[in-house]
Amino acid sequence: MDNARSGGESVLVVDDEPEIVSLVAYYLEEAGYSVSTAHDGAEALAQAKIERPDLVVLDLMLPGMSGFDVLERIRADESVGDPAILMLTARREDADRIGGLKLGADDYVTKPFNPEELVLRVGAILRRKAADPGARGMLSAGPISANLLTQRASVDGVDVDLTQTEYRLLLLLMQHAGEVLSRTRLLEEVWEAHPQMQTRTVDVHIQRLRSKLGDAGDMIETVRGSGYTLIA
Repeated sequence: MDNARSGGESVLVVDDEPEIVSLVAYYLEEAGYSVSTAHDGAEALAQAKIERPDLVVLDLMLPGMSGFDVLERIRADESVGDPAILMLTARREDADRIGGLKLGADDYVTKPFNPEELVLRVGAILRRKAADPGARGMLSAGPISANLLTQRASVDGVDVDLTQTEYRLLLLLMQHAGEVLSRTRLLEEVWEAHPQMQTRTVDVHIQRLRSKLGDAGDMIETVRGSGYTLIA
């Protein structure tokens, strides 16, 4: 994970499952981050005031005080600074994701997750925050930007008219930039379809997406016999 080395930023990991806390903390520390942990909302808020972390990895399904409540209190409390927030959620419903983003989260990861990917996402969020402290809930790859709150995409600042499925497809490719995603995986995560469904539907949507993105569509490359990847 050498390409994910941090500049020594601090991260607070909040989850009520000790195994997840230990796993995430281990990978973040290996990447060079200073890590503190909490297992419930009250402990998280107390730690945030003491540590003033650069980023909080926050589980939404916490006992007692929910992750949404913790997120709202962090955003309302100037004493904790202005940490970036990466939500962890076992829910895939758009309403839960949008709810967190409206409260000021910067991104989300659904469980189960790959810890190495989570570390990369943490690094990407912190880089975006350093470049533009006001850019919340935004994901970028080259000239392409996706607004996680409004679910709109743009190229060089110009909005692109995408269907909801096209947006979800683009977002998944951006979240896994540089990684080859199989047609089966795209069907499962974008369409939530059975892997035996015809994969031709993926090819058709990729073709339409490339066309709508204009020159930036060339960033979506076909990997023969494997699937697709977005090269940022």
